[in-house]
Amino acid sequence: MAAPIKIGELLRNNGLISDKQLRIALEQQKVTGAILGDLLIRLGFVTAAEFARTIALQSGIDFIDLAEIQPEEEALRQVPKDTAEKAGFIPLAVVEDGRLAIGITNPSNIVAVDTVTKLTGRQPRVFLVDSDYYQETLEKAYFFIAHPVQQRMERLIGVIRQTAGAIPGATIAELIELIMVDGVRKQATDIHITPADDVTNVFYRIDGVLQHGHCLQKQVHGGLVSRIKVLSQLDIAEQRLPQDGSFSYEFLSKRFDIRVSTVPTIFGENLVLRLLAGAGPLLRLEALGMSPDTTRQIRRLFQKSYGIILIAGPTGSGKTTTLYAGLRELDRLERNIITVEDPVEYRLSFIRQSQVNERAGFDFALAARNFMRQDPDVMLLGEIRDEETAQIAVRAAITGHLVLSTIHTNDAVTAIPRLLDLKLDAFLLSSALTAVLAQRLLRKICPHCRQEYLLTEEEQELFRQHGFELTHGNRGIGCSKCNDSGYLGRLSICEVLVIDDEIRQMIFDGSSTAAIAEAARKRGMRPLLEDGILKAAEGLTTMAEVMRVAG
Repeated sequence: MAAPIKIGELLRNNGLISDKQLRIALEQQKVTGAILGDLLIRLGFVTAAEFARTIALQSGIDFIDLAEIQPEEEALRQVPKDTAEKAGFIPLAVVEDGRLAIGITNPSNIVAVDTVTKLTGRQPRVFLVDSDYYQETLEKAYFFIAHPVQQRMERLIGVIRQTAGAIPGATIAELIELIMVDGVRKQATDIHITPADDVTNVFYRIDGVLQHGHCLQKQVHGGLVSRIKVLSQLDIAEQRLPQDGSFSYEFLSKRFDIRVSTVPTIFGENLVLRLLAGAGPLLRLEALGMSPDTTRQIRRLFQKSYGIILIAGPTGSGKTTTLYAGLRELDRLERNIITVEDPVEYRLSFIRQSQVNERAGFDFALAARNFMRQDPDVMLLGEIRDEETAQIAVRAAITGHLVLSTIHTNDAVTAIPRLLDLKLDAFLLSSALTAVLAQRLLRKICPHCRQEYLLTEEEQELFRQHGFELTHGNRGIGCSKCNDSGYLGRLSICEVLVIDDEIRQMIFDGSSTAAIAEAARKRGMRPLLEDGILKAAEGLTTMAEVMRVAG
């Protein structure tokens, strides 16, 4: 009988790590004594999900991604939390013949199988899950069963309705806590507390779209604003001018940085709370949802030794995630990579990462200026937002460094006039710029409520204009797993403008953006809208979603 392949060799054979990375991890293991798998994840050579997929393949167990599913309440109620935690598994769903599907992080966890068999009288269906999401998902799933947010909110609204006069501070504090907890439960990125004439509405931004959460009595609005202002160290007496602040919030041992913005409206102050919980796991380019051709093109670009590569798009379009997916393609052991970000969202080993500190005067321009003395091969500047940063980026690029950054423009081509607007010399810009990748995030159709439907005449015509003869499409009808939106998760659409000799000359000559865009299309650049329609034709999203984002 052949000896089992060691995990390091298995990861290497699957192309997830290189010989050099495995050697470095083994050397560090000798010093620290850490488990090799944990070490490879900590060093950023593989993600927890990639590691778990590899283990699942080796063990013959199906892998399931906890980032893409929610454990079902029916399954959770069959096993007490203490029992599941002690045996090292998480109930996921009730499947065929009433069997329980469970997730484990260790393929040799026999205790979990025995425990579920004793509890339910049937052997469970076992899946492997990654260790990064396991504990967090377990804690959240059981918490929301024990503390149903909607019921607690309805009870609190009833209490407020019966309260005469000023609302007690304890009631306001509990209301804010419920609003925050519901935002975490729904994986919202922003919470909007919006006053109207006679009520206050709470909206959550989920997968880039606002969804209505709660309708509250108008009498609580003043208390909500004052309480959040106190938490954010803002001036509670100032109601005529916008204010910005922040505070920290902890939920189930996870820390959230909350950025608060207030703006006066005719009905009272409008509040927007941005929930920053750190970025998710590092992804590979293949996991971003781009087409294989685009993935290969971006991989080639990130292997360049000099020039500027920009990721363009609005806030929340996944620019930083794409930057770091590209960084993972670089040889971090042979190239000196230095970053300055605001804030540092991902932590990656063998990269020198720094964070903007405006109070101390450490901004992108100062960092970029001093990076040149650090013998860099690659510089990542979180954003090009002023003339000085742009000038330094160009200077670094034309002196043999690869510069990676982001810029806020609608598409790839309009990044060029934006950079020229920052008073960059056209000749230097044309010499330094290597590529601009513009991207957006589209919501994916929920796999749990996906249904085929007859396309409208307008949708058929849009598909026809882009070479697709389709009469039927797919869409989600809405279910509890997707908050009745019909969508669950997101994927990238993008357009890649590669600066070749002709486009370089056009930039130098001051050609219009329309002319540059036309030349780029002739060279194979697929515009954002076309890439989105391709994703809709493949059944990954809907035409309505494509037109909302890129139309």
